[in-house]
Amino acid sequence: MPRRILGVIDSDSYAKWGASLLAQLGPEWAVELVTVASRLAASDAQLAFALAGTGFRPDAAPRASLQQIVDRLSLEGHDAVFVSTSGAVAEAVITEITQRVKPRPVIMTGLPGISTPAKYKGLFRRAQADLFVLHSHREIREYQELSTRRGIAHNFVLATLPFLEQREAVPEWTGERDSIVFAAQPGVPHAIAERRAVVGWLVQAARTHPDLRVVIKVRAQAGERQTHRERHPYAELVPPDAPSNLVVEGGSMLAHLARAVGFVTVSSTAAIEAIAADVPSLVLTDFGVSGDLINEVFVGSGLLGPSRDLVAARFRQVDPRWRHDNYFHAASDNDWQTQLAAAAELRDAGILPARPAKRRSRGGALRRAWDRKRAFGSYDHTPLGYLAATVGYPVLSARRALASMRSRAAAAPVIDARAENDEDVTAPVARG
Repeated sequence: MPRRILGVIDSDSYAKWGASLLAQLGPEWAVELVTVASRLAASDAQLAFALAGTGFRPDAAPRASLQQIVDRLSLEGHDAVFVSTSGAVAEAVITEITQRVKPRPVIMTGLPGISTPAKYKGLFRRAQADLFVLHSHREIREYQELSTRRGIAHNFVLATLPFLEQREAVPEWTGERDSIVFAAQPGVPHAIAERRAVVGWLVQAARTHPDLRVVIKVRAQAGERQTHRERHPYAELVPPDAPSNLVVEGGSMLAHLARAVGFVTVSSTAAIEAIAADVPSLVLTDFGVSGDLINEVFVGSGLLGPSRDLVAARFRQVDPRWRHDNYFHAASDNDWQTQLAAAAELRDAGILPARPAKRRSRGGALRRAWDRKRAFGSYDHTPLGYLAATVGYPVLSARRALASMRSRAAAAPVIDARAENDEDVTAPVARG
């Protein structure tokens, strides 16, 4: 009888990653999916695109509340759960499973796509997971170093990026290659002036090459949510006089790459897909090379270049020396499946180690309710969540306003509202 694993997914990118990775498990595992109801959960259309080529149909990933997922795990006794969700949701899901499901399943989690340089936030929120999936030897080294430095005993496991394993699942384009594909990202670059500059370069490329389609490939259509918040969608920045061969399209990235003569991005994971598809590529450097831009990983790849190369349609092939350390290692190096099986055996024997949470704060159940409310928003209907929101949001707003005033007084940039998701910011809780 096969073991059972439940994949918990939410946003489009995590849904694609989670389903694709679990699809690689052999017949010794029975895989089920569930889409946790959250403010970042993929729309029906996003879910259909995300699951295309994975072997899972959208109706195989029904939507459920966190409470329903915990009840299901408690009732059905799955051997393992794969928490493939955005960070705040992952922390809430892992916390609830750890505290309420007895005996608890093996908890596997991780980060999709390009996850270097290593960031503490991802480790912090997933500290109670038994296995943490990463996708390159470089990522394993960097996260292990950070984990040791910050005192979190994570067990990192290696897996090939799943979309590199499943390229054959997408039908090939049978016509001539006719497109330059730009992979848009919701938050990189972040400033509207920089995003307008990108659109300007794409407009120039379209005018310079009227025989080619210049595609702004987006992950979400208007009104759809994504893993990362998008303040300035590219579709809204395209000028009215843009040439007709500049288009904004969604859909499968692999389908777009099948007809691409070149690929360009600031730092999207889709660059790895382009490399795998042998599409000449360009990673733009006009805004610099930094951890904030998530493009440091491409140093040494041979793909870095300026926007003038985009306009001229000059794309590059990746340096083979870069490949092995960055996502193109041998399949025999992967150990995530053997480690998952070993952890399941520890669970069978009743000796699966307990893993303490890294978050240390007062507030107890009310603090956990606050964390859950911030992660799920209107999808959290618990009475304690409403109470935590009543206390927490006014205090958080006041603290933001105070921080903003102090920043202006110091002639420094105003603190970005996204700081609310940083674990180093202590959320307000009720005292006494």
